Amino acid sequence: MIRFLILIVLLFNVLAVRGQNTNKLERPKLVVGIVVDQMRWDYLYRYYDRFGEDGFKKLMNEGYNCQNTFINYVPSYTGPGHASIYTGSVPALHGIVANDWYVGGSRDGIYCVQDETVKSVGGSDMFGKFSPRNMLASTVGDELKIATKGRSKLFGIGIKDRGSILPAGHTADAAFWFDDSTGNFISSSFYLKQLPQWLNEFNDKHLPDTFLSRVWKPLYPLNTYVNSTSDTTKYETYLPQEKSPTFPHKAEYFHFKQKYNTLRYMPLGNTLTLRAAKACIKGEQMGADDITDFLCVTLSSTDYAGHLWGPDALEIEDMYLRLDRSLASFFRYLDKNVGAGEYTVFLTADHGAANNKTYMKDMGFGDKSNRHHNFHSKLEKAVWDKYGDVKYIHMVPLFTNGQVYLNDSKIKELGVDRDSLKMFITTWLDSLESTAIVVDLENINAKPVPEPIKTMITNGYYKERCGVLQVINKPGWYTSNGDYGTTHGSWNPYDTHIPLLWYGWGINKGETYKTVHMTDIAPTVSALLHIQMPNASVGKTIEEVIKKDKL
Repeated sequence: MIRFLILIVLLFNVLAVRGQNTNKLERPKLVVGIVVDQMRWDYLYRYYDRFGEDGFKKLMNEGYNCQNTFINYVPSYTGPGHASIYTGSVPALHGIVANDWYVGGSRDGIYCVQDETVKSVGGSDMFGKFSPRNMLASTVGDELKIATKGRSKLFGIGIKDRGSILPAGHTADAAFWFDDSTGNFISSSFYLKQLPQWLNEFNDKHLPDTFLSRVWKPLYPLNTYVNSTSDTTKYETYLPQEKSPTFPHKAEYFHFKQKYNTLRYMPLGNTLTLRAAKACIKGEQMGADDITDFLCVTLSSTDYAGHLWGPDALEIEDMYLRLDRSLASFFRYLDKNVGAGEYTVFLTADHGAANNKTYMKDMGFGDKSNRHHNFHSKLEKAVWDKYGDVKYIHMVPLFTNGQVYLNDSKIKELGVDRDSLKMFITTWLDSLESTAIVVDLENINAKPVPEPIKTMITNGYYKERCGVLQVINKPGWYTSNGDYGTTHGSWNPYDTHIPLLWYGWGINKGETYKTVHMTDIAPTVSALLHIQMPNASVGKTIEEVIKKDKL
């Protein structure tokens, strides 16, 4: 009888344990966010036929593809892009209004991740005094940290400091970025006092020194790159040590203080970043237990190369074909070390890019794609001519981020009527052939502005960090960049239509053509993980992405 009772108790305990396991909240072991800097949505299809099956196509064909994903603010730059992806918010709330901005009309700009209170860890002060303190909102990684009481591991890795710091957020174990002067991945005292051993060992391999000796040659014969312009065009510029913008490209250094800078422009920059990401996963044992970890990876060589050669260049096609191979290798690493089906990946971009203006002219767009040069100096001269005294140099408008900043303290000191000055500048800007609309940011409803531009301007406006006037150019016009390469920052689809691919644990297979926004990414990840969305999130969960049994 006693044995029978013991067996009953043991059986009850086994069933109880099984019941607990059955009711356990399911989450992936690892979430990997990948941001490809300056990746236009159409690159997925421009190069589709040349991609392998295990890189971009793996995500497109085996995961979920949000075909109409848009940025919902202006300007469309790197800093705000990374912040918006991971906060699910807009610059008006998270505060990262651009890569740089001015405060109070001062000519001393503020960089989006600068922080003079911290010290470099593992590198030079020039490349290390950065943190996420200027970002006012939490990220989805921060919320995961809160939900797991700090047990989740959270890291950011990228060549650009802002590309690793802003995604990783405030509670990250660390963010790591590249130091051009040493060739090492470094961090700051905001996160830690010294680099982890695994990163020291990675840096000690001196991969950048090995890469500097390499030559970038196209993967395939030049005549097979039918999705690009020829190797010799007038639309491209070249690296400082080169004599022409043509293959082959050498990665050798050109500035003794920034010896490794050229690697940023090469496919090897992406290779280096993904190798560092693998080292982080292994060194930190990410995805090794049942507590979800989060790794934020930004691939920025695509942006450096895009600015230099432009989106239609042969170099860009080759860059993406090589990146496709590197991503395939990274996914195989995740399958082997975390487990196939045990991790979730999303891939997106911080912004797109416009076609080169001379290229567009040659394609038949005439002179309407020309961009103004020396825009700022012309505006300054107009103010000087109007007010007739060089002392007004202290109050002349600063033009950046598509906005006009005024020095209010100087305007008051000189007794100038601010409203009159603002109206004069507005009229001058309106007279330019390039201008579509000039919007008074202090009174956005003062004139009719079509949607979605009005909402995008509103979403991008944070009073303490923005100017007083927003200039919206006609399609194809920019206020900088010259004749070569490209730039970005506008509301137009070439700058704001971005890829968004999902793959792995909890992700459906399929696609949608409904409009979604960059700010929907963080809420969707939050829903997948069953955690609170970031504290300034304005996005919505893209329900179609997630398997119903995971919601």
